[in-house]
Amino acid sequence: MFRSLSVALALLLSPTPPPSPPPDATGAVEDLVFPIEDIVGEVESMDGTESETKQGRQVRVAVTSDVLFALDKWQLTGKARQRLAKVAEKVEAEGAGGVVTIEGHTDDQGTDAYNRTLSERRAQSVRQAMSGQLTNAGVTLESRGFGESRPKLPNLIGGKPVEKNRAKNRRVEIVFTAKQ
Repeated sequence: MFRSLSVALALLLSPTPPPSPPPDATGAVEDLVFPIEDIVGEVESMDGTESETKQGRQVRVAVTSDVLFALDKWQLTGKARQRLAKVAEKVEAEGAGGVVTIEGHTDDQGTDAYNRTLSERRAQSVRQAMSGQLTNAGVTLESRGFGESRPKLPNLIGGKPVEKNRAKNRRVEIVFTAKQ
């Protein structure tokens, strides 16, 4: 038994030369071309309530809704105004002007219509607060609500809710173009 096992292992582990093509084989040589996707790094605050990603010149600052709003509300908290003031400073210092888009997002709890309306109202609240903080004349603020349609992370894994992911999906993102 051991002898047949050792013979089988020797056959499996012994190198075999690659097969050689037939002498009359011909064929076209084609270049293999694969797309290269951008690598997008994300920098997250120590407490996980804010993150920033850059892709080319586009900068996306995400602030979790738990920092900005009370549950199911769209009125900004006092702490939210302080946080948004820092984001506005960043937009002023690093931004190239033009359109700054404020995008509201929710998790998957509630109906699609409710989440879309809530995310729109939250984005509008942030737009209104930031409009008083941005002094550059060349900046136009736009707001949109996406509800639960663009999660950052899966709300459910294996059919079970993941509260940590849901918390990251409840966010407002400020998107602007950086200076060159």
